[in-house]
Amino acid sequence: MQNSFSESPLQKLEDELFHEKGIELYIKRDDLIHPHVQGNKWRKLKYNLQQARNNKQHTLLTFGGAYSNHIYATAAAARQFGFKAIGMIRGEEPAVKSATLQFAAEQGMELHYMSRETYRQKEDTTIIEILRMQMGEFYYVPEGGTNVFALQGVAEIISEIEIDFDYICTACGTGGTLAGLVAGLKGEKQVLGFSSLKGEDRLSGKVHELVEEYAGERFGDFSINFDYHFGGYAKVKPELIQFIKDFHRNHAIRLEPVYTGKLFYGLFDLIQRDYFPKDAKIIALHTGGLQGLTGFPELAELQNAKT
Repeated sequence: MQNSFSESPLQKLEDELFHEKGIELYIKRDDLIHPHVQGNKWRKLKYNLQQARNNKQHTLLTFGGAYSNHIYATAAAARQFGFKAIGMIRGEEPAVKSATLQFAAEQGMELHYMSRETYRQKEDTTIIEILRMQMGEFYYVPEGGTNVFALQGVAEIISEIEIDFDYICTACGTGGTLAGLVAGLKGEKQVLGFSSLKGEDRLSGKVHELVEEYAGERFGDFSINFDYHFGGYAKVKPELIQFIKDFHRNHAIRLEPVYTGKLFYGLFDLIQRDYFPKDAKIIALHTGGLQGLTGFPELAELQNAKT
């Protein structure tokens, strides 16, 4: 199930900091997989779409906020592969739809709005059954796309990396991408996650559960850094915005401030602080999500950049 999806290259990043510290840093450019279904969103959706087709389901139903990369990507993927899509959106219907919701609607996604109180119970089987009675049969894709089929897609990243390395790093929210990397490596390398959420101290347990559900065992060679969330999910500070602008100017690679900006800010800071041993080879996963730039007017100059 590929169609117009591209393989993502591994790009070596050059920076004086890396030479000074004796570090090699490579970026797995999953942002280049597809214009709209980028990065970990495609990895997570790939086998969910296949499973929906195997189950002879014609409709996908999922959840997300008004600026959700997952809603955006699911709407685009559903249209490309011939599924009807239903998006259950957190909160009241806005007077003016976000660019994300406008795009999803243009792709044919049917949008419904859920009170925040009900939304918090969205994973409850009772809520899902009520939705089935209201909407008809559908294939349920969890918020963020994280389930065992998501791990299967993310784990494939490891087989695509043809160089030896010591660490692989990723931004994390629900833990699905981190868990997929851990499962794919089976404890052979160190995985470092950078949380974009504040106070998610249960995330490690969630990753363990996902890996065990997928692989039938636990692998312990991962850690999660909670020092670079900049106030929490979708929260930013001026130094993060400036870092993203500087990164694009220096490396011609776009980042967004919800996930990848925080990942690379944290990674550069840890390298500066000698967290990694000399001669370490590090791979950073660019998880895409660049449509998220539309929610940050201070980064308007990057929204339509070509790289």
